[in-house]
Amino acid sequence: MAEHCDIRAVFDAKWTAEALFNLVDNAIKYTPAGGSVRLTATTYPLFCRVDVADTGIGMAEGETAKIFARFYRAPQVADTEGVGLGLYLAREIVAAEDGYIKVRSTPQKGSVFSVFLPMA
Repeated sequence: MAEHCDIRAVFDAKWTAEALFNLVDNAIKYTPAGGSVRLTATTYPLFCRVDVADTGIGMAEGETAKIFARFYRAPQVADTEGVGLGLYLAREIVAAEDGYIKVRSTPQKGSVFSVFLPMA
């Protein structure tokens, strides 16, 4: 069931859509059949947070520090299609909009990528 909420953040629609597409694409790519991907938005006084949460393969804490590097590919996904630019580009796009991305992940339980954008 979809809910309507009025959230107003400051961002470039085209580039933010590209950043979120990259996060959703990865969530789908690394979530096995029968898993789920969920997008939610939450407001705070200064930021809007958009979460892309999945029940996919997740990653160890040591990997989360590396995944935003250009061309980085984790060893466990080396056989999966990709070149290692999606997360790098997502972070660069969001940073250019005065926002940031955080990630929480647990191996075999999934990941949550949180995009924080300044409120209007």
